[in-house]
Amino acid sequence: MPTMDISGYAEDFTENPYPHYAQLREAGPVHRITLEDGSEVWLVVGHEVARQALTDPALSKDWQKSGYFLDVTASAVNNHMLESDPPRHTRLRRLVAREFTGRRVEALRPRVQQITDELLDAMEADGARGADLIATLAFPLPMTVICELLGVPDLDREPFRRWSNEIVAPSSMASSSWALAEMAAYLGQLIDDKRDRPGEDLMSALIRTRDEDGDRLSDEELVGMAFLLLVAGHETTVNLIANGVRALFDHPDQLAALRADWGLLDGAVEEMLRYDGPVENTTFRYAAQETVIGGVRIPAGDALLVSLAGADRDPGRFPEPDTFDIRRAPQGHLAFGHGIHFCLGAPLARLEGRIALRSLLERFPALARDPQAAPPEWIVGTLIRGVKQLPVRW
Repeated sequence: MPTMDISGYAEDFTENPYPHYAQLREAGPVHRITLEDGSEVWLVVGHEVARQALTDPALSKDWQKSGYFLDVTASAVNNHMLESDPPRHTRLRRLVAREFTGRRVEALRPRVQQITDELLDAMEADGARGADLIATLAFPLPMTVICELLGVPDLDREPFRRWSNEIVAPSSMASSSWALAEMAAYLGQLIDDKRDRPGEDLMSALIRTRDEDGDRLSDEELVGMAFLLLVAGHETTVNLIANGVRALFDHPDQLAALRADWGLLDGAVEEMLRYDGPVENTTFRYAAQETVIGGVRIPAGDALLVSLAGADRDPGRFPEPDTFDIRRAPQGHLAFGHGIHFCLGAPLARLEGRIALRSLLERFPALARDPQAAPPEWIVGTLIRGVKQLPVRW
């Protein structure tokens, strides 16, 4: 199969990758591509084939066994559940999953609503009738929720935001390594403090927890789990909220329909996730042995990305996939992944998204894009889909 060089695929790829994924998908569900750094990987763009790839046991998530990233030093923050295979993944997920049941997440609803209301109050307080929605709501809401859940309400948000941004959308390998080292040092100290002064928070519970066989998380595993929960627990929800608002701005008929009937809210959030979800492509998978994906032979040792964005615009799964329709029944979208690595925090992300969107639209009936704003600055890289600022007026 010929390799397709998408390193300079189109100037507008970051802004709107969907036509390019569609072009690839029309030629087949699996392609050999060249990324910006010159590396060659496989890219899956079809929905059913994406589901196959996300559950193929021959595809490993353990980068340390892959032969890739030889210049990256393994540490607790890049050696966590998301980068593990069974049986280690099974064990780690079992030890934390009990803290993310539907009942426990639903119990957070009053506090999520309270935080949202306080953030909206602050947006109104200066009388400016305008704000950057990401800085004032989409970022601080999930950041506050996950910090309180873990028991770190005093986290210095600005450096943490810089570390997180460099990890999910690195400006350079050196900068990413620096951010990982800073994050590891901070989290290690946090866990030491929690062990000395435990509370009723999730981190204290993870330190205490043992399963029926007496198994528990090691110190390194605690750092990795805290890293994964903090970064994944806020970064995706930031862009769920912001991308959802952008989609409503772009489709005023859908915005009007939602305002007229809040019974459409749950479906609207699912359609936002399908139409322009926060994760564009998965993290890498590696062929531990030769396998066949979508009829294409993937040699042992090769790396593969699954395009969730490409899969969720597949017309074979979703009729008129480029149409944003909050009345659609989008069950089966892959915005939270599929299989054993399905997002553990999906119920919390949905709760935060629903509360944030309804509260925002009810508080500001005239909410709109700021017409004086500069063109959006997009998050770079293949992982996270979204903009860095979203100036609004009301």
